[in-house]
Amino acid sequence: MTSQLFPHLFSPLRIGNVTLANRIVSSGHDTVLVQQGKVTDELVAYHEARAAGGVGMIVVQVAGVHETARYTSHVLMATDDDCIPGYRRIADVCHRHECVVVGQIFHPGREILESQDGSTPVALAPSAVPSERFHVMPRAMTAGEIDAVVRGYGDAARRLQRAGLDGVEIVASHGYLPAQFLNPRTNLRTDEYGGSAENRQRFLRAALAAVRAAVGRDFVVGMRISGDEMGNDGLRPDESQAVCASLDADGLFDYVSVCAGSSSSLSGAVHIAAPMTESAAYTAPLAAAVKSVVRVPVIVAGRINQPHEGDTVIARGQADACAMTRALICDPAMPAKAERSEVDSIRACIGCNQACMGHFQRGCAISCIQHPETGREVRFGTLQITRRPKSVMVIGGGPGGLKAAAVAAERGHRVTLYEAAPRVGGQVLLAELLPGRSEFGGAVTNLEGEARRAGVRFVTGTTVDPGLVRSEQPDELIVATGARPFRPGIETLDEPHLVEAWDVIRGRTLPAGRVLVADWRGDWIGLGVANHLARLGHRVTLAVTGYAAGEHLQQYVRNAMVAAAVEAKVEILPNVRLRGADDDTAYLQHTLTERPVLVDGVSAVVLAQGHASVTDLLEVDGFPRERIHAVGDCLSPRTVEEAVLEGLTVASAL
Repeated sequence: MTSQLFPHLFSPLRIGNVTLANRIVSSGHDTVLVQQGKVTDELVAYHEARAAGGVGMIVVQVAGVHETARYTSHVLMATDDDCIPGYRRIADVCHRHECVVVGQIFHPGREILESQDGSTPVALAPSAVPSERFHVMPRAMTAGEIDAVVRGYGDAARRLQRAGLDGVEIVASHGYLPAQFLNPRTNLRTDEYGGSAENRQRFLRAALAAVRAAVGRDFVVGMRISGDEMGNDGLRPDESQAVCASLDADGLFDYVSVCAGSSSSLSGAVHIAAPMTESAAYTAPLAAAVKSVVRVPVIVAGRINQPHEGDTVIARGQADACAMTRALICDPAMPAKAERSEVDSIRACIGCNQACMGHFQRGCAISCIQHPETGREVRFGTLQITRRPKSVMVIGGGPGGLKAAAVAAERGHRVTLYEAAPRVGGQVLLAELLPGRSEFGGAVTNLEGEARRAGVRFVTGTTVDPGLVRSEQPDELIVATGARPFRPGIETLDEPHLVEAWDVIRGRTLPAGRVLVADWRGDWIGLGVANHLARLGHRVTLAVTGYAAGEHLQQYVRNAMVAAAVEAKVEILPNVRLRGADDDTAYLQHTLTERPVLVDGVSAVVLAQGHASVTDLLEVDGFPRERIHAVGDCLSPRTVEEAVLEGLTVASAL
């Protein structure tokens, strides 16, 4: 069936000897749902959820082709036949839903994130050119090592074919080993693998040839490449296009998957999973450039989070299919909903990166701040309808309260949500007002929509007190009252202009001159307010207690926000705490030396000093304590992710 709203996205696509039912792709991405290099029950359930949700093709995360390819402690490995049963399970469950399955085969070269046991591993590369981002100095590969890795590609492909997958995808993107050979700035070899463009392509050609020899013509072979690595020493668009044209002319692959960015630099890495500061489908021109020089289908990845965006890219002829990976992490059923034209029920990704890329970079299993069921499909994949419906009172309409209300109502409970403010949303309504953060408000739009569709009754503009709880007499009480700004004890003299960050975000005007933002947490508030004030024309100093601004943000989000601060000439002072202020001076203290640090000529001090829980209703006289359930910041001030997960956990257990 072709969608009436998205006819291009929901038309079939032939790739090699397989046909995709639609043109939505889940591209390869690390899930950390791996143990000892093998597929787990959690990984199988994760991919089955997306296959059941209607995605056309799933590309399983990278699998190492050689022992030196272990770039993390949780990478899949395809170096022996023990990998076959796990891959077969993924293939079987996805094929039940008519979903094509491809596995990535991979070697990182110098891009080693971590070791297996804490000791620093040996990194191999074409040449001894260091990685700026991970500070890894590789060793140039010997001819024998090159031959062994090339054989590894072929052997890995054969194993995935035996497991029942439909194809493999060689990862030549993001500055990994094949890209390091292609790049004249990282390949300084003087043998047959270096020098001319033809020689620099030799490694990738050999790997593709080894794969094709191992699997034959009827097995799909794809290649992923960055159309622009967007880094200081990265592959450039003309170089990527030349590689694709040359390899396609020799019939070495069945499709090309085009992305952007490089693992090797901070600026390039932002584009591996670009934050909300990048526009939708911003990589489509890169894919179009590759498509103009190859004959095979082209897939594009890069901030394509909504069906209409993907449909437009395909309609314009910029690509043949769209990788909508984070959209599928956020809503595994997005394809099926789009095909049925149920667009209002799609839970749109907001590009926050917190629980997808953020979890990966901390070595934790993948999830989503809006949909914590992701990565937890084994535990939360099937919603249990209650046999004993209860009346549930939810106090607080922030993300945690909304999620708890939605899940409780979906399970069959009678739910009323109370919110003191005129509209629900909590601190998300502040976050969306900051520069480059407008999409964050989509979290509330999505969660509120889920709750309303589930039948939750909303009462806004009403402050709940113990008397109201006792009069309503709910069977269960979920407290999600959040937090308020925390103000530490600081010394003041001569009536300094002190203001809370929340008030600045809401539009509070500050006096002209230099503003110091005192940031205790190191999250979106201090850095975001600093950027906001700089845009308004203030000279801004951001004083952070940690080593760096935005220290607790996901790396790519932080890098984008810090880059914006640098461009806006925000001065950043690390490792300082606020101790006091007068009418023109902020008194700081260095957190390592404990010595005073004075900032003169300050017209106002903005406090971003964290939050204090609102706990008034965690105990209500006359109401059983065991029937009161707290979620989110009223338990402890944290982030949207924890609030939503706790809302899900509590409501699932009622």
